[in-house]
Amino acid sequence: MTLSVAVAGASGYAGGELLRILAGHPEFEIRTVTAHQNAGQPLIAHQPHLRSLAHLTLSESTPENLAGHDVVFLALPHGKSGEIAAQLPDDTLVVDCGADHRLESDADWAAFYGGAYFGSWAYGVPELPLLRDGATRKQRERLVGAKRIAAPGCNASAVSLALAPGISSGLIEEEDLVAVLAVGPSGAGKSLKTMYLASEILGSANPYAVGGTHRHIPEIQQNLRKAGAVSPTLSFTPVLVPMARGILATSTARVKPGVTAEQVQAAWEAAYAGEPFVQVLPAGQVPRTADVLGANTVLIGVALDEAVGRVVTVLAIDNLYKGTAGAAVQSANIALGLDEIAGLSVDGVAP
Repeated sequence: MTLSVAVAGASGYAGGELLRILAGHPEFEIRTVTAHQNAGQPLIAHQPHLRSLAHLTLSESTPENLAGHDVVFLALPHGKSGEIAAQLPDDTLVVDCGADHRLESDADWAAFYGGAYFGSWAYGVPELPLLRDGATRKQRERLVGAKRIAAPGCNASAVSLALAPGISSGLIEEEDLVAVLAVGPSGAGKSLKTMYLASEILGSANPYAVGGTHRHIPEIQQNLRKAGAVSPTLSFTPVLVPMARGILATSTARVKPGVTAEQVQAAWEAAYAGEPFVQVLPAGQVPRTADVLGANTVLIGVALDEAVGRVVTVLAIDNLYKGTAGAAVQSANIALGLDEIAGLSVDGVAP
């Protein structure tokens, strides 16, 4: 049975990546694409790489245009998804690729985003370890049958997946977590801001949201609490680098006394054993962003720095694919009872 799909925010980077994945999905048919300022224009004028969708025209992002579909993906700025989602039918699967429904704490929302708080939905990182009643489970089970799903922040899912195995296994301390990320500017969308211009980025590395101000921090802490932490503390510093897409997240944590490198490697491998999209590399290997470009794949290298007693994780992810659109489609597959890997690729693009 073919399921009808609408994508709001289809002229942006996240919307374009959603459409690229959905165009090859065996169970979905894209029927409606919407935008705000670009409404009324051909989709191909804004997504010229999507030749198979050249017949589509952007309509206005209204609840009326989005209703009547089996699945609605929202790729809108924060504060916009919540308003529209509240007016969509309860029996429609709605997947929000924005931030409006990720945080479970209205206080966190007020501190890092501001404006109306729209509540939290099922979180769209199926592989995220959850520690409950002494047993480790996966976020996947909370997505089965869901009608409202919040796709993750790309940086948040990268750091959470990198550190959660250490938390759930009890090998690392939850205080003094440190994450430094090299990120491509596509994660900020197509907004015309000086800091994202090629002349500002090329040949330079540009830190931003320094000093605990990045909006993904409470999302990461929320995920780590689900993995077993009580009050995790995190120093988080993203750095814009001259690559269009990708995240290389280097996250470190203090290990507990007596923990060995072999235990660390075994814990991370066990956490993601059997996962189709999250793979832990052999000891001594670390990934590159080029290895996951255009794929729904997460690669993680892990090591123990014995001199300072810290575990070091290096995680590579494509921020637009697995970091956003791929996670959204993967989560929708689970919610609908489809093959989890349907329409998604583990193979990247090279060179």
